[in-house]
Amino acid sequence: MTALAVAAPLWLRTLVPGLVIVFAVAIVARVVGRFLPATISEVLVAVILGLVLANTVRLPSRAKPGVRFAVQRILRASIILLGARLALGEVLAIGLQAVALIIVLMAIALVFAYSIGRLLGLPRRLALLIGVGTAVCGNSAIIATAPVIEAEESEVSFAVATITLFGTLAVFVYPLVGIATQLPEVVFGLWSGTAINDTSQVVAAAAAYGSAALSAATIVKLTRNALMAPLIVGIAWWWGRGAAAARRGAAGAVPLFVVGFLAVVLLRTIGVIQPPLTGWMDEAARFGILLALAGVGLNTSIADLRKTGLSPFLLGLGTALLIASLSLASIITFGLGR
Repeated sequence: MTALAVAAPLWLRTLVPGLVIVFAVAIVARVVGRFLPATISEVLVAVILGLVLANTVRLPSRAKPGVRFAVQRILRASIILLGARLALGEVLAIGLQAVALIIVLMAIALVFAYSIGRLLGLPRRLALLIGVGTAVCGNSAIIATAPVIEAEESEVSFAVATITLFGTLAVFVYPLVGIATQLPEVVFGLWSGTAINDTSQVVAAAAAYGSAALSAATIVKLTRNALMAPLIVGIAWWWGRGAAAARRGAAGAVPLFVVGFLAVVLLRTIGVIQPPLTGWMDEAARFGILLALAGVGLNTSIADLRKTGLSPFLLGLGTALLIASLSLASIITFGLGR
């Protein structure tokens, strides 16, 4: 028997215990998620279940390699597949003014969250993840950015929880504001599409307001999603500057999985990847992310979260309020959607 034949089973045996637990948590989260409102994502359920399990039951040490594999390797592979849902041509469909507004709001969210987060004493990575989640597309952006900046599992957990909380509140608050101020449907769609975090939350809020609002919101949200690709490259370059970048060189500042993600986006944009393959790739990405987030929960200590305190939630609230008010004011001032 060759050394390779012996090594492969040993490698697999090392990963299996942790992967079995990760898969179990992910499956339970998916089943439970089907009985919850659409605004509460299954990935949040997976993080919470993982947290509860890891902090109430002492997981065996032999489970750690498999859990780590899910958080690192499966996550990166899922991010590459995630590119199949993005087509850059969709950006051009909503007009240059709307695109400009989206880019400006994304920049403001990032700068505000990072700067205020540092003033509040939050870790740099956590502050940036909250900004990215608010700026782009909620949990997907957080998950895609976390490996680029080498974020801790506890930071990802806190960011996901914060963004999900305020995104869920927005589903109920935005329609009430729209009705109270008598916003036209298209204006409401632009507002919700530019300011609410997760895609499912945008759809839920806009659908409750009207069909025209839903159409406008969906296009704007897809544009924000598409802009995730250049944003991640920019963050990778910015974060990788200095000593690390000097050691790796300019090319090393952009991780390989980001290159893979961009390649899939390009193939989707030029039509090489088409349905039903896009649907299969997207579903594989969703389940892979679910596995990774289950691993994040299993790797997170509640004691560590307590040390961080309420500051992340205050930062998430402040960023959400700022983007919501600036977005609506800009749409009305410039007459977008009318």
